Amino acid sequence: ALDLAAAAWAAGQPGDEVPSSQRLGLLRRRFHDLGAANPFAVEEYSEVRARLETLETQERDLRAAIVGTRKLIEELNAMIADQFTSTFRALESAFDRRFNQLFGGGFARLSLTDPGDVAGSGVEIVARPPGKKAQALAMLSGGERALTAVALLFAMLEVRPVPFCVLDEVDAALDEANVGRFAEALRGLAARTQFIVITHNRGTIEAADALYGVTVGDDSVSRVISLRLEEARAIAEQRAGRETAATIG
Repeated sequence: ALDLAAAAWAAGQPGDEVPSSQRLGLLRRRFHDLGAANPFAVEEYSEVRARLETLETQERDLRAAIVGTRKLIEELNAMIADQFTSTFRALESAFDRRFNQLFGGGFARLSLTDPGDVAGSGVEIVARPPGKKAQALAMLSGGERALTAVALLFAMLEVRPVPFCVLDEVDAALDEANVGRFAEALRGLAARTQFIVITHNRGTIEAADALYGVTVGDDSVSRVISLRLEEARAIAEQRAGRETAATIG
């Protein structure tokens, strides 16, 4: 039987002396309650401890990597903002110059909708063709919008040239005077960029170095024909010279 003194001793509380037989019984009961001993406990503990240390090391490395990545992102964002700002200023200047060239006067301006957030900001275009007031791009006529877009494209090519550029009937809405200025600007940029222009406009065709056409014969088969204008002009001049000589003779 378990008396009060033995119960107090089992609970670790001071009290009367407990006989050895009762203490032994209590200890055996405690040992029995512990269940079977795990002979691999020490080995498992070592493995779990090693795993814990590995995870703690990985956690420290990941936290350090997060800090380093955030710092790198901040540096890259600052670098991007600086490069974007400098490029945008150069583009704005080139755009105004190209607009003036293509329209024969006037001015155009680029502005950020949110200067404090260059990465997420939009861009607004305000243009003033000769003889008109400054307006947003949407308020311009179709031909004026087309020529303004060409001015912006040419400004981009001036600031950041590319090997070649394809233009698909961008001159379709232009009148004869604007086509002449368009062709002149195109020739000026052709020194650094090769242009492939799809057009039906005679003024643009006359400014090209080479022409490529697609024709369909009676057999309904498409054929590509090519012509270099310098060679065509030389042949035409030779024929004109022969015809003149024959007429004089």
